[in-house]
Amino acid sequence: MGLKKTRRHSSSGSGAAREQPIVIAGCGPGASELMTPAVCAAAQAADVLVGAKRLLALFPSVTARRIPVGADVKAVIERMAAIPRSRRVVVLVSGDPGLYSLARAVLARFGRDACRVIPGISSVQAAFARVGLSWEDARIVSAHKAAPAWKPGTLAGADKIAVLAGNRAASSWLKAAVLALHKSHTVLVCSDLTLPEERVEEVAPGHFDPASLPSRTVILFVRRTLLK
Repeated sequence: MGLKKTRRHSSSGSGAAREQPIVIAGCGPGASELMTPAVCAAAQAADVLVGAKRLLALFPSVTARRIPVGADVKAVIERMAAIPRSRRVVVLVSGDPGLYSLARAVLARFGRDACRVIPGISSVQAAFARVGLSWEDARIVSAHKAAPAWKPGTLAGADKIAVLAGNRAASSWLKAAVLALHKSHTVLVCSDLTLPEERVEEVAPGHFDPASLPSRTVILFVRRTLLK
């Protein structure tokens, strides 16, 4: 079955307002210069900007109405649903929309035909770029909102693992992952990638404090033979 074409216009006569897609825009890993021109153009043209406060702050000159995203994502989605479809709504997400982002909730509520997704550079891409490794065969795990439900030792067979971290609720799981994998894998903590405060550090179990990590952290587990 082929994908349906995105509906861009209302078909109810020449006087009908143009129906706008909801644009989901990937803002990249942090640095403003790594946002794509397509994302910047979408934000500049928006009537409504939706996103975390730090993402909204990337566009200080945009005069659009702003809807900040906090812990209550469902409430934000319902506020979006009340906006007339003739308004240009742009949802700003960190990194790439296809990687553990608000895009999933927006697409589930409004449908793919009502949305247009603009990709961005993910923090996972930035992390692997920093260490000079490809990432097409990497296992990607999110511990950003909560600890994964399975034991970290199950990752031992993967040569490259990227864990989205930065949540204290997952601290015990992350400690267990470092303990389980540090003999076979180099553990690299990549924080605030592409920003002035960026840090990429190798850690060992006795010197690892996940509770102190910034919210924008990716932990790479790379099999030691790959870094020789």
